[in-house]
Amino acid sequence: MVNEELLKLVTQRVMEKVNEYNAYKIPIGVSNRHVHVTQEDLETLYGKGYQLTKKSDLKQPGQYASNETVIIRGPKGEFDRVRILGPVRKQSQIEISKTDSFRLGIRPPIRESGDLSGTPGLEMIGPKGTVFLPQGAIIALRHIHMTPQQADAMGVKDKEIVEVETFGERRGIFGDVLIRVSDQFSLEMHVDVDEANACALSNNDYVMIRRK
Repeated sequence: MVNEELLKLVTQRVMEKVNEYNAYKIPIGVSNRHVHVTQEDLETLYGKGYQLTKKSDLKQPGQYASNETVIIRGPKGEFDRVRILGPVRKQSQIEISKTDSFRLGIRPPIRESGDLSGTPGLEMIGPKGTVFLPQGAIIALRHIHMTPQQADAMGVKDKEIVEVETFGERRGIFGDVLIRVSDQFSLEMHVDVDEANACALSNNDYVMIRRK
């Protein structure tokens, strides 16, 4: 008969390995085109004193998709019903994919959120008014949100650039992935629609950091 203490110890070790493996699995969040706005720009678009209303929570704590949308317009074309994400920010920003940029007629750089210097501008059109952003349109640099504890477990640090491996029918490797660490984050990798389609990824699929 197998010693009960030994069996218990083996089971515990197996579960530790399973939990360790799962700690390295990073869920995917696919990000469609969207905008972030200041309170001032929101009031130009929707009226004096207007406040965003929540449609649904996003995975990152305190972040949400609002019910409010805008038209974004470039030199060659536009997209309507582009979602505003809340809460309001200190500067307005438009995040699109490379494919979107062709229709709009602009050439936005790949940037970390908030790094807007020298980026092209677009019009945002709401039901009450129009905002022309002289800059602010970017293709978001793919990135991973995680807590300090998760960063320690994975052996990475804030602002580090890593490679990740995807799994499934179109398995691949993404390079130049930015690590973003904060105790206010929830574990999630953000990719845009172009990147998700390239590797057949959907929300809540997972990737893992690739060890070189």
